[in-house]
Amino acid sequence: MKMRKRKVKGGMLALMLAVIVLLAACSSGSNEEGSSDKGANSAKDGSIKIGFSMDTLQEERWQKDRDLFKAAAEKLGATVEVLAANSDDAKQIAQAESLISQGVDVLVVVPHNAEATAAIVEKAHEAGIKVLAYDRLIKNSDVDLYVSFDNERVGEMQAEAIVAQVPKGKYVYIGGSEADNNAHLFKKGAMNILQPYIDKGDIQIVYDQWSKDWNPAAALSNMENALTANNNEIDAVVAANDGTAGGAIQALTAQGLAGQIPVSGQDAELAAAQRIIEGTQTMTVYKPIKSLAEKAAELAIKLAKDEDPGADKTVNNGKIDVPSILLDPIAVTKDNIDATVIADGFHSKEDVYKNAN
Repeated sequence: MKMRKRKVKGGMLALMLAVIVLLAACSSGSNEEGSSDKGANSAKDGSIKIGFSMDTLQEERWQKDRDLFKAAAEKLGATVEVLAANSDDAKQIAQAESLISQGVDVLVVVPHNAEATAAIVEKAHEAGIKVLAYDRLIKNSDVDLYVSFDNERVGEMQAEAIVAQVPKGKYVYIGGSEADNNAHLFKKGAMNILQPYIDKGDIQIVYDQWSKDWNPAAALSNMENALTANNNEIDAVVAANDGTAGGAIQALTAQGLAGQIPVSGQDAELAAAQRIIEGTQTMTVYKPIKSLAEKAAELAIKLAKDEDPGADKTVNNGKIDVPSILLDPIAVTKDNIDATVIADGFHSKEDVYKNAN
């Protein structure tokens, strides 16, 4: 009796095991089918993940770039992961490594340091990921594409506007970050215009200094030093962007000179646009960053798909001639601010004229 019972139990156990094996097989087949469908769907929708490694979001300009780039990329069906390094080279490299480890399909980089970020290009390429340098060139690297404005022309526009007002006199040059390749291009462009006047003896550069990390406080200090060294006898200021212009104008204001000495700028920041209307800043260079962001998003997706981005220029970065696409900047003064910055919706007329008398 006991033996018979044991046989029944053994038969039931064998049956149960067979059922478990069958269910497991069915489940496995179902999972494989689901996995296969997911892969097919992913390939079908062409979803692309873009890593956007940014130097900083401290300035108004870069917040606009981030928002416009994300909107443009998402409209094209991509997703964007943004990380900003607060002008810290080590942090930017670590953040880029994080984006690479997340499996992004392409990396877009706004470098803080043109030389240091070459490491990002190398690490990305080791992972089979292409790199687009956004607005600022990455030096001494095999970066795949550079999308920006004609930054040498930016510097020329800045100097042209100031020389038109002061063709002779003592000039101060307030540069940007020495680590940023664009800052060197702006200065080169400015000197293209100023050098002939310097050679004739009409213009003297009495102070020339970089502003660390584009910091307005550094520009303020530079301008204070320039005024002190020259007993306030300064005739013109070429400042590389609106942040440095703001620092310079703060120093001029403290000496009662704001509005009397022309000052250039760049980026068409709201504060700069307001200063142009008030008369304390002469001009800014408007770089339609909506065009830049949309073009960069489109080209980043092309790189991810191994498509030809259609670069029509090259810019040498010290190692290679980088395929490049350079957009045209626009000089903005009080005379055309309504037809440019305001007409494009970059700033509202109400905001720009907020402090106008």
